[in-house]
Amino acid sequence: MIQAVVVALSGSVALLGDTLHNAADALTAVPLGIAFVVGRRPPNRRYTYGYGRAEDLAGIVIVVLILASSALAAYEAVSRLLHPERVSNLIAVAAAALIGFTGNELVARYRIRVGRKIGSAALVADGLHARTDGFTSLAVLLGAGGVALGWNWADPVVGLVITLAILAVLYQAAREIYRRLMDAVDPALVDQAERTLRATPGVLDIGHVRLRWVGHQLWAECEIVVAGDATAVQAHQVAVNAEHDLLHALPGLSAALVHADPQPSQGTDLHAVLTRHR
Repeated sequence: MIQAVVVALSGSVALLGDTLHNAADALTAVPLGIAFVVGRRPPNRRYTYGYGRAEDLAGIVIVVLILASSALAAYEAVSRLLHPERVSNLIAVAAAALIGFTGNELVARYRIRVGRKIGSAALVADGLHARTDGFTSLAVLLGAGGVALGWNWADPVVGLVITLAILAVLYQAAREIYRRLMDAVDPALVDQAERTLRATPGVLDIGHVRLRWVGHQLWAECEIVVAGDATAVQAHQVAVNAEHDLLHALPGLSAALVHADPQPSQGTDLHAVLTRHR
């Protein structure tokens, strides 16, 4: 609000771009908050995996808001380059930029801390976005300093630089949301899961290991091989132990489905009946 008032008084396009960026960042908290509330709903017969994917939908809304703010900031900066206007109240512009930096840094630290605590990559990314906003606020100081030196073009040029910063954040946010929608995970998590399964007593080998994020919770589906002469109860216990080890080894893991296959005799395919269905 303070920055918007200073924009109206000073006519600074650089500060306008920073204000739009900050406003978009504040608005991103709304869909993310709604997603966290919706994500707490329990699974039902229609949404058997629950509502954790609401975070991904919120991520799409966040990307759209960032895109809108970058487009508007670019439009205002180009318009000012084509139709120069005098920027006044430079001290107020500089003060508003410092306030913007301070506010964004406080918000960034809070979001990153909470995001890491609950295992939400989306919230951590939103916190990093807020930190980037803080640095763009500092960039406004350069524009104000340039105008003070008589470089009237400095304000709209800084406005364009801020637009590029917003686009960089847009790319990072869009990439993160795309990866979540495509069920991408850090390969290091898969390596950790495989090492954990192999170290579980009774596990002779492993098959497919699949991980996916559902909101800020990690889910796993794994195949293990147990002794061919193990009873159903023994095989089940090995699978339960493997699941237990995974829950302790992988941060953010909320559930794991571990399927135990008996070690086949040489030349025997225990899944032959499924071959033509794969």
